[in-house]
Amino acid sequence: QVQLVESGGDSVEAGGSLRLSCAASGFIFNKYWMYWVRRAPGKEFEGVSAVSTNGENVLYNDFVKGRFNISRDNAKDTLYLQMDRLQTNDTGIYYCSKGTPPDPSRSDYAFDSWGQGTQVTVSS
Repeated sequence: QVQLVESGGDSVEAGGSLRLSCAASGFIFNKYWMYWVRRAPGKEFEGVSAVSTNGENVLYNDFVKGRFNISRDNAKDTLYLQMDRLQTNDTGIYYCSKGTPPDPSRSDYAFDSWGQGTQVTVSS
């Protein structure tokens, strides 16, 4: 059974930093791309960042480029998101997610698992 457990969310002032973690279990972690997505209050889910199986390829949504850094430790089955220079519009619930099948280029690729989320609140 796939489990994704996020942690590290907190309330911080604008300009501050947080490091989110996602502990994964129930699947072969190093075979899957992993993602961070978020949902701001009153808004739809939006993709934040993605990382390839070996961590060498990373993708960021424009609104976090230069401020956030995604990484993974395959020895610990853990995904991370270092968030610096936080802004008030970064407030939301952050989720880690995986897709299936392992190859994200396949036409049938879809997200299939999410954690419970961790709350990030940034105040001005």
